Amino acid sequence: MLESWKDGATKSAIVDFVEGTATDLPPEERVAVFDNDGTLWCEKPMYVQLDFLLRRFAEQAEADPSLRGEQPYRAAYTGDLTWLDNAVTKHYQGDDSDLKPLVAAVLDSQHDITVDELAARVTTFFADAKHPTLDRPYTECGYVPMVELLRYLESHGFTNYVVSGGGRDFMRPITWRLYGIPPERVVGSSVGLVYREGHLYTTSTPEFLDDGPVKPARLWDRIGRRPILAAGNSNGDVEMLEFTHGLKLLVRHDDADREFAYVTGAERALADAEKGGWTVVSMREDWAKVFGSR
Repeated sequence: MLESWKDGATKSAIVDFVEGTATDLPPEERVAVFDNDGTLWCEKPMYVQLDFLLRRFAEQAEADPSLRGEQPYRAAYTGDLTWLDNAVTKHYQGDDSDLKPLVAAVLDSQHDITVDELAARVTTFFADAKHPTLDRPYTECGYVPMVELLRYLESHGFTNYVVSGGGRDFMRPITWRLYGIPPERVVGSSVGLVYREGHLYTTSTPEFLDDGPVKPARLWDRIGRRPILAAGNSNGDVEMLEFTHGLKLLVRHDDADREFAYVTGAERALADAEKGGWTVVSMREDWAKVFGSR
């Protein structure tokens, strides 16, 4: 079932764990958690959700010229993808100077709409949005080997969850289509909600940024079990991987020909993987293909 995984040490580590250690456990303990951006789908040259938000920021800057000199509206209005990508990368390196205005803009952009309206906006976005450099729809930017891994785990009694720094209500409308993971198994960043006259409305009050040490806390809160398999790709996944008491997979982006090659934002994760004996998945060496064909 892992056809897109090349034979070798990484594939063997997965198979040996799943068909050995994991099957000795009762099904209810076979919990696997996956980061989303950079682990299940492409995160460069910017996160998919940032592209979604970028379009909203540009709309706001078009309507209000006074915003055009402020970040992130300036980046959105001028199409400066570098600033947006660097804001998140700097966060993973411990510098939140650009993340703070970005988060403030994010909270403002989706304030006081129903959760159904937000889901409709996300669905509309994915209907025709394309990756800016790969020339393929975002819905075709999921990593085929990782989707195969999800199916393989399910066939061995695992329950899979997405545990991501991405917005919970941004991911939920699309995770079933891309990964076969239903919305109730998506754990992500969120804002507060209020109920009015039969509807749930978003607020501009942040609830959780599901990243770093918050990830294990949130997954425990939502799932109530320590995972026995976890997959991530960045410094923001380190604590989730540490919390996992089984197989720890770290996706390394080292394939510039088929995707992207970078270690920025994953320096600590790669160092910890080497020290802790985690299984590092090389996109170049371990995957026969990255994306599916159209």
